[in-house]
Amino acid sequence: MRLAYADPPYLGQARKHYGPEAREVDHALLIAHLLEFDGWALSLSSPSISKIAPLLPEGVRWGAWVKPFASFKPGVNPAYAWEPVVFKPARTLGEDVDTARDWVRANITLRRGVSGAKPVAFCRWLFAMLGAERTDQFHDLFPGSGAVNDAWIAWVMECPLPLTPGKPVRYLEPVGSSAPPKGGNNAPGA
Repeated sequence: MRLAYADPPYLGQARKHYGPEAREVDHALLIAHLLEFDGWALSLSSPSISKIAPLLPEGVRWGAWVKPFASFKPGVNPAYAWEPVVFKPARTLGEDVDTARDWVRANITLRRGVSGAKPVAFCRWLFAMLGAERTDQFHDLFPGSGAVNDAWIAWVMECPLPLTPGKPVRYLEPVGSSAPPKGGNNAPGA
């Protein structure tokens, strides 16, 4: 399956974060592109919900990234301490997996080089919301810090390969692991 995640600059914030020549994202065009994928998610700001919601197809789900530690802005009360995430899962999760919540509680990241870099806990929640499997193709459409793609690679390396009748289960060690191969067989295709 093909999965995509879009975390564009918040509406009206492109120039603030990317300079005077930066252009705003055309969300109608972005959503049309997301519909080309089997599963997708789009991060938004809470003030943009009323503008983006009419552009969304029926059947999408809304999730929330709740930020216990968030960046407080002077004169803004209540603080913006959550981020809406619209998602369309690639597959239905069965009863054989833990039930996922449509929200995640995770602190913001600091010193990642770009505003809005996502924490690992958010990324793992995102993969669950999409019904991701390690054999899926994942596309981070706004890679920014690279944190989401890095989390995807780490998550894929931790997941067991799908079971094939008559073949032994193989596991891959995380990148940089010094652990010995399980059963002497940890290489892809081995």
